[in-house]
Amino acid sequence: MPKNKKPVPRKGAAASASQSANEADLDALAQALADLALEVAEGEEGDPELAAAREEELVVAVRKALRRKRDEVLYGAIELARYTDPEACRLLRAHVGEQAATLHLRKEGEPEREIDAFLIPLFVRSGGGLVAEETFGDDAAYEELAASFVAADLDSKDAKVALVRHAYDLAEIDHIPYSALQELLREAAASLGSKKPVAAPLLEASIRGWTGERFAPDEEAMELRFLLGFSMKRVGDPFYEVPKDEIGADVYFAERMRRYRAWTERVTPLVARCLAADPERLAISFLYQDLFYGAKEQGVAELAMLGLLAEINGLLLEKELAPDAVRAVVAPLDGGDHATLRVNLYALDGGPPWGGVSKPVDLAADLGAEVDELCDALATIGIDDISTADGFSEDGHPEGAQPYPNEQS
Repeated sequence: MPKNKKPVPRKGAAASASQSANEADLDALAQALADLALEVAEGEEGDPELAAAREEELVVAVRKALRRKRDEVLYGAIELARYTDPEACRLLRAHVGEQAATLHLRKEGEPEREIDAFLIPLFVRSGGGLVAEETFGDDAAYEELAASFVAADLDSKDAKVALVRHAYDLAEIDHIPYSALQELLREAAASLGSKKPVAAPLLEASIRGWTGERFAPDEEAMELRFLLGFSMKRVGDPFYEVPKDEIGADVYFAERMRRYRAWTERVTPLVARCLAADPERLAISFLYQDLFYGAKEQGVAELAMLGLLAEINGLLLEKELAPDAVRAVVAPLDGGDHATLRVNLYALDGGPPWGGVSKPVDLAADLGAEVDELCDALATIGIDDISTADGFSEDGHPEGAQPYPNEQS
């Protein structure tokens, strides 16, 4: 408080009490949301009808928090669930992410519409790294890329799709919380529903500029970027209807994946032209298109995995060993607030570990799935002898080791 203003005790006390009460209310709402997610998670194997009703109640509560811009309730509930039950946390996080990236639009006399925000994570390799000033200078490439989602049957012919003319870095994506994404959806819907140009100040503000390291001109760079888009369609459009039976759903998603892979092959040159004045110097790898927060998680997880594999390759290089000349064992460790997966490397003929790396794992993660992903990633760099274990002894020897089935061998 400025020195030229005297404090007013009664007003200050009232404000403090009000703030404390508000914080208590928000804490209570977060706890209630986490408790509801736990009920849903525990009820899925009990009474399916009750579980469905509870899940609908959970979705309604999430939407209410989003409308009231109570991000602290949503993030707080996810954090509480993380330390309560991993499955409940995953379920809650998935619902919050889906509802935050989706907005229903109702207008009297018109069919109900829905707009969602999607991301496409990209890994871009280049000499010297991307140059922000060079991006999206090719108008023709951008227009063709924006039109390609409908042309390649990734969206319905009746949908309206907009692609933001920017490649977001992770820090920019991190600065978009749940309620802010809802505001971006409203802004995008107004633009897509108008025949005239509409100002988009929130979208412009989301383009904060890239941060992070710069690369020397002769340095090989690998950078994560995200393409952000909005898709507006009629609710009930059969193009997006997933079959209710398991086989039909599997076929639906397999066909969608096939179209997406074909799309990535087609648009790789367009994306390269959008990202650099000299597109030939770029190599681009696509992750799967998903709703905003699901795609963000994909990108972050893949970035962490690539970093871990780079560490392992560095260890192999130091020892002057080929990947197929070592044995890798993966086991979980107790990391306190996080679980940890440890990879120890051994000579093929046995002996103590001569190196290894650790990977933090979120407490809410599916540990079995994390182990599978790590083992599969080790196989991609040429390590053939891979095992999983219950843990490691004090001298680093695996306990309860079992060979991991390597489909690539």
